[in-house]
Amino acid sequence: MAIKYENLTIMGTSHIAKESLDQVADYIERQKPDILALELDKKRLYALLAGKKKRARFRDIRKLGFKVFLLNLIGAYIEEKLGKMVGVKPGSEMKLAYKLAQKHRIKIALIDQDIEITLKKLSKAISWKEKFAIVADILKAIILRRPEIEIDLTKVPPEEIISLMLEKVKKRYPNFYRVLIEERNRFMARKLAMLLRNFPEKKILAIVGAGHEKDLLTMVKKDLGLSKQ
Repeated sequence: MAIKYENLTIMGTSHIAKESLDQVADYIERQKPDILALELDKKRLYALLAGKKKRARFRDIRKLGFKVFLLNLIGAYIEEKLGKMVGVKPGSEMKLAYKLAQKHRIKIALIDQDIEITLKKLSKAISWKEKFAIVADILKAIILRRPEIEIDLTKVPPEEIISLMLEKVKKRYPNFYRVLIEERNRFMARKLAMLLRNFPEKKILAIVGAGHEKDLLTMVKKDLGLSKQ
């Protein structure tokens, strides 16, 4: 899904969907944006380009806290497994976007918050109750092998499915949702608003995870003083 405002286009992607690769390539090749804003920070971009799987280290427990270390471990494992199922490595659409930007000499802006800052915030915010709920839900899905919501992993989920999933996350894991979605949206919105102010005549394409688009645009307009919300 892509939404537009003035010279800004925000495209929502799935990090393991072949459809996202096609959409990213098609848009960049046809539209040739002047600036490509990616939902990445420097550390994640370098890791993505290196193509190396980061191994979990026990010293990370001290840095991130045991709760977040465990969730990070589980999340990475699941994303890798899903990627293998559909034949697309996680983050492939971001890597492709970066390479196409270099090919066409498009300016790149990394708009996401430093991953270590995000994880430290999550370590402080998430409760043991939420952590157990997340692990329990993951184990339930693995054991039953029947997800609550059926989706085609090769495609970006429809907007209504994404909204339903986000509402479930917000209700069941409120602190997790606040840190990983709401606070990061605010951070990215400020970055996008800054790009719009500094480059009002340039075509800007922001590539973010599906589900971020609408809230991001609302926050961007608010930062620009165009919304009372």
